[in-house]
Amino acid sequence: MGLTKQYLRYVASAVFGVIGSQKANISYVTLRGGEKGRYVAVAACEHVFIWDIRKAEKVLILQGQKHEVTFLCPSPDGVHIAVGYEDGAVRIFSLLNGESNVSFNGHKTAVTVIHYDALGARLVTGSKDTDVIVWDVINECGLYRLRGHKDIITQALFLKDKNLLVTSSKDSFVKWWDLDTQHCFKTIVGHRSEVWGMVLLNQENRLLTGSADSELRAWDISYLQEEKSEGEPKVKKGKTLLDDDDDDGEENEVDESSEERILSCKKAGSILREARDRVVSLTTDRKARIIACHGNDSVLEVFTVLSEEEVQKKMTKKLKKAKKKAAKAQDDAGEQTEDPVVERTLKDEIIRLTNIKASAKIRWVECLSCVGGELKVALLLQNNTIETYSLKTSDKTPTANKTARLTLGGHRTDVRTLAFSSDNLAVLSASGDTVKVWNRSTLQVIRTMACEYALSSLFVPGDRQIILGTKSGTLQIFELASGNLLETVDAHSGALWSLCLAPDQRGIVTGSADKTVKFWEFELIKDQGTGQKRLTVKHMRTLQLEEDVLCVKFSPDHRLLAVSLLDCTVKVFYTDTLKFFLSLYGHKLPVLCLDISHDNTIIATGSADRNVKIWGLDFGDCHRSMFAHDDSVMFLQFVPKTHLFFTAGKDKKIKQWDADKFEHIQTLEGHHREVWCLAISPNGDHLVSSSHDKSLRLWERTREPIILEEEREMEREAEFEESMAKGDVPVVPGETQGEAAPAGKKTVETVKAAERIMEALELYKGEARKMEEHKYACERAGKELPPPKPNPILVAFGNVSPSRYVLDVIKKVRSSELEVSLLVLPFSYIPELLTLFNSFIQQGLEVELVCRCLFFLLKIHFGQISSNQMMLSVIDDLRTNTQSKVREIRDMMGFNSAALQFLQREIESKEDVMFFTDATGQLQEKKKKRRKRERAILTLA
Repeated sequence: MGLTKQYLRYVASAVFGVIGSQKANISYVTLRGGEKGRYVAVAACEHVFIWDIRKAEKVLILQGQKHEVTFLCPSPDGVHIAVGYEDGAVRIFSLLNGESNVSFNGHKTAVTVIHYDALGARLVTGSKDTDVIVWDVINECGLYRLRGHKDIITQALFLKDKNLLVTSSKDSFVKWWDLDTQHCFKTIVGHRSEVWGMVLLNQENRLLTGSADSELRAWDISYLQEEKSEGEPKVKKGKTLLDDDDDDGEENEVDESSEERILSCKKAGSILREARDRVVSLTTDRKARIIACHGNDSVLEVFTVLSEEEVQKKMTKKLKKAKKKAAKAQDDAGEQTEDPVVERTLKDEIIRLTNIKASAKIRWVECLSCVGGELKVALLLQNNTIETYSLKTSDKTPTANKTARLTLGGHRTDVRTLAFSSDNLAVLSASGDTVKVWNRSTLQVIRTMACEYALSSLFVPGDRQIILGTKSGTLQIFELASGNLLETVDAHSGALWSLCLAPDQRGIVTGSADKTVKFWEFELIKDQGTGQKRLTVKHMRTLQLEEDVLCVKFSPDHRLLAVSLLDCTVKVFYTDTLKFFLSLYGHKLPVLCLDISHDNTIIATGSADRNVKIWGLDFGDCHRSMFAHDDSVMFLQFVPKTHLFFTAGKDKKIKQWDADKFEHIQTLEGHHREVWCLAISPNGDHLVSSSHDKSLRLWERTREPIILEEEREMEREAEFEESMAKGDVPVVPGETQGEAAPAGKKTVETVKAAERIMEALELYKGEARKMEEHKYACERAGKELPPPKPNPILVAFGNVSPSRYVLDVIKKVRSSELEVSLLVLPFSYIPELLTLFNSFIQQGLEVELVCRCLFFLLKIHFGQISSNQMMLSVIDDLRTNTQSKVREIRDMMGFNSAALQFLQREIESKEDVMFFTDATGQLQEKKKKRRKRERAILTLA
């Protein structure tokens, strides 16, 4: 059967109009050869945009797949950036080419925090699922999962010199983890509410935490020596509120001694913020000398941490003052008083530097210290804006100067109306304060004009002017060439919900909440100011109705006018006499959008009751009612010259339908919030949609046909894959749930990888059986028979041996998914796999990978392997072979490492000589300059 009706697929073409999403943070990055503090990375829905602040342009887009970005963290060397997503995945991108080769899957829900260690070799991630996972970036695999928090993780920091990790959470606890034993050895319980932010100061000897009140609490950390010298008495520790209060006495003792062995933490005081609400973000610069924090408002508070010398100077001054005061008091009283004592408080060490007032509420802050005591601050604001400030920290009263503000590439508020120009080239988008015109092919802004709160819009025929309908009921007419507002017409006394161009292109019709529909005609009048002709609209007729008007549409033949009312009906009138023709009733909630097909035969209506109804325009009969979206249908429009139409819903989806066959053709998924409106280009090749996530998306029609059965099949497969990934975590026999657990999680990829390994082992078994049969046949025949044909898969891979093919399949499994894939393998395959591993190790093939798989399998199947007599010989062989091979590799690495160090010393010794010659040259230069200066002074004198 051939295709009865061909539909063409629409695909996502671009995301624009978004400067920085609210879901994630902002971060300074350095691009190759670029200066510090010039580029910032921000999330833009599922992508990451790198902006050049000075030029206010996008320099790099890190492409995401489907889920929103929730956290960004650049690596210490500045070459990579780790990106966390809404579904719990973490991907590491290269900032040199924007590609991502490493991805980690371990969390079940959104990643809330990511941090690298000082070397950039490990990565810690925290999530809404309350787990903390430590990843090995070099080996591209998960190390372990740390469980203990009971709510969203808000911060996780590695310590530089010690193998410790400190994490904070909304459960009001700060936990210290010993990463050698993967054990939480201390919990700080001194917070009364959620801990929202945390930084380490003073060479990691102080912890500063921000919670839901206006206090920033400081904790002094003292690291204790591992061992006590002999005979030294143990210090008896008094119990305080800040220590763990476990019900179990024995456990308490153990806990106390273990935490005593590593570090002790006591409250050092607190700093008061000016803001009264919770800390939204708390951050420091790289050297932890500047602290910046803010709440849910537009004020950023900046503090400076004084160095030990500065604090001492301050304390000496204070003491002098106190002594003077005491001496004066002594003189007055005439008695001997003892020397005054000045206590050192937190306020002496951390001083408020300044406040920075941003233009809107702040979502996130990032600081960067530059040369010459300059501090650069980047703010991501809640209204789709990035601002950067610079201040001199060395000044007595530093003031912040705004250095850049990125606003051009997007609207401050949601776009509520869109329109295409008649030549398909320009797109109009209007929001609560501005209207922008974009070039569709380059996605650059051509014009930005201030307007009132826009609800509806259109291009005037000729595309030289645009008309907006606003919330206050006015019509605003703009000229595109100059960007001027030509006229504001007081059209209605209520919100102007809908505009429609007349089919003869001579006028427009407007529908408003003031229960009227008004007809207008275009007119050219002489402008009094300039004397030139300009466009205006002249009111011709008014249609008075009983209910608020939500939407108006002319039929393309200009015969009928459809009006949707607040009483859930659609009334159809004759255009010429305004006589009533039809009433379309059946929706349970108001009709928010409607459209009439190009041949005037059908009208489609979309309602807040989530249904779309298709009616005949001859008799007003309802052809079909379809459940369209999971929330209100916000917008509906026919594709020009067809009976296909698109709907947009509050359920974040855009759907295409066939009005003749009443079929759902395709769903365009991409927006992360409610979709407000869409516009289809006059030729039907492009579609633009706008959403509450501040993004505008462009979709384009391809030449690829859609076969509906296949489309439904793909949807079912995607659903199945999602449900499979949400299945139970495979259990390791004999293991109980503890604080530490494996880092990986079962995903579609891991299940597929396990299936590929099983298929390879089955193929290996089949080939081995074939070879056995061939050998037996040769023996029986008493001569060498032709060998059996190898499996076509092996031939396709270049005639590899079956065992080598198994190794290749294992090698192709992603490093981060290897353990979980092996965990899913049934035990019946394990004996075969261990025998193969033995041969691989003997041949010296991929020893590291094979050892990693071997040790994991031994760990999880220990009971079954050790109780199996057949496998003892294999395990014994493995033991001897593995040890000797690993020793060989270790020796080779040691030799190479020593050789590299030798080369390094050689180069350094050569360079040292160079440095000295360089230095003498510089000294002579300086002397020359000094002589010149002295001469100049003498001549002046």
